Amino acid sequence: MSLDEPDLAELERRAGGTGPAYGADAHVVCDNLVRIYQTQGVEVIALQGLDLLIGEGEMVALVGASGSGKSTLLNILAGLDVPTAGVARVAGVDLLDMSGRDRLRFRRELVGFVWQQTARNLIPYLSAVENVEMPMRFAGLRRNARRSRALELLDLVGLADRAAARPAEMSGGEQQRVAIAVAVANGPKVVLADEPTGELDTATGASVFAALRTANRSLGVTTVIVTHDPDVAGNVDRTVGIRDGRTSSEILRRTSESGDVVVAEYAVLDRAGRLQLPRSFTSALEMKDRVRLELETDHIGVWPDDHR
Repeated sequence: MSLDEPDLAELERRAGGTGPAYGADAHVVCDNLVRIYQTQGVEVIALQGLDLLIGEGEMVALVGASGSGKSTLLNILAGLDVPTAGVARVAGVDLLDMSGRDRLRFRRELVGFVWQQTARNLIPYLSAVENVEMPMRFAGLRRNARRSRALELLDLVGLADRAAARPAEMSGGEQQRVAIAVAVANGPKVVLADEPTGELDTATGASVFAALRTANRSLGVTTVIVTHDPDVAGNVDRTVGIRDGRTSSEILRRTSESGDVVVAEYAVLDRAGRLQLPRSFTSALEMKDRVRLELETDHIGVWPDDHR
């Protein structure tokens, strides 16, 4: 054996060594996440080994075709559904290892949720301020304290003058902005929004997104939005594409020193080394079944199979 080669003891030391866990510093961690449903005797795989990391305070949009798995993912992160296998953690909480009581406490204290359907977010016979107070009542906050905080949050989303209005007296956009105030009432670590602008026109949707953005920046709450709205997906710092139950692409946006927005699109390489090529690329080059790869000095070349 060469003097430069590691001996058996060194190999054992390397094998036994433990580095940082995957996503150790992330606020939301999904590692090889799998969700399988049984529907009328048919097995449906909604998530197929999905990997995703989201940092604390990030605002991320999840996009994808219907049936891609994005709503299933959101329900798992909200504690409303339980994955079949893999790892899912939110704010340090293991979502696979929770009792029913722990799951209820998680939804009450650590995560806020905004549904697409405006009527689902609010109690119809309560005023806006009373709706915002409701989560704080369950948390045991005193009346004066919760009223004061509720009014502050309504002001944050631009509805201080609508505190006494009931849902039926408000527009759809106003209801969704109240719903955002409700979602952050107990100071959650993460806010999840499922198509929050899906039932709204463009201008009203923009005001709802602006309220989400304000809550994200002012309160520092990590925000994850499932959306088909290009105006929402195009105005977050990071857009994650989901396809066939896995993360497939990411679009990152940053502001340059000159003030211009720089957009870069990436394919996601998961921990198993899997890569989903955009369908528009594979269709243009008639790639199917298999591709030819070559390792270059600073990149990997991908070509259509020329041996068919």
